[in-house]
Amino acid sequence: MSFTIYPAIDMRKGRCVRLQQGDYNEETVYGDSPYSMAKHFADQGAEWIHMVDLDGAKDGASIHDEFVIQVAKELKVKIQIGGGIRNERDIDYYLKCGIDRVIIGSAAVTKPDFTINMIQKYRSKIAIGIDAKNGYVATNGWLNTSKTTAVELAKQLANAGAETFIFTDIARDGMLRGPNFDAIAQIAQETGKQVIASGGVSDLNDLNLLKGFSHLGVSGVIVGKAIYEGKFSVRDALQYVD
Repeated sequence: MSFTIYPAIDMRKGRCVRLQQGDYNEETVYGDSPYSMAKHFADQGAEWIHMVDLDGAKDGASIHDEFVIQVAKELKVKIQIGGGIRNERDIDYYLKCGIDRVIIGSAAVTKPDFTINMIQKYRSKIAIGIDAKNGYVATNGWLNTSKTTAVELAKQLANAGAETFIFTDIARDGMLRGPNFDAIAQIAQETGKQVIASGGVSDLNDLNLLKGFSHLGVSGVIVGKAIYEGKFSVRDALQYVD
């Protein structure tokens, strides 16, 4: 299985930011233009870019769709987008505008019937974003924690036809302390589906360790703060896992 690097662009108030452990009060701004950042990543060889509408995730509606669509239309790169996507109108709109994969996050918990319908209708165009806090799924921009475990939700939706999961351990996100390797591997093993790891990547060795789980179904990794803080570049990452 090929292993994909997904450089991340988290958008808030029109800027490129990173949050620490999902805390909206712990924000670092890394750029004023999501498009310019995406172009920078694409110029370094990125085939995919992971974009997140943080305002949308918090408010439950797509806020930064214009930036996402601009990237999809003007750059030769594939886009997966998450944040605030809670209805089929948004999913259909993004896909018709050239977005390659749409992420359902909070709705996977709050609107399970809707989520299953979308999985079965759009298949590989849908990814399920599972953001975990102490093993339980967090929703609404990580502001709320449900009573459903990450493993339970992943197994339920895998049985319903989900093909791709994005797993984030919130405690690791933005901390540069390494991913939660055990939890990532467990999701892959329990579902038998593709899992994209997210949260905590600190150096190139973390990428190598995650690639070592490819045989379980770990198909890629989302990298944010490590790139923004200069730990390594997108080009470095792509060459390292090639």
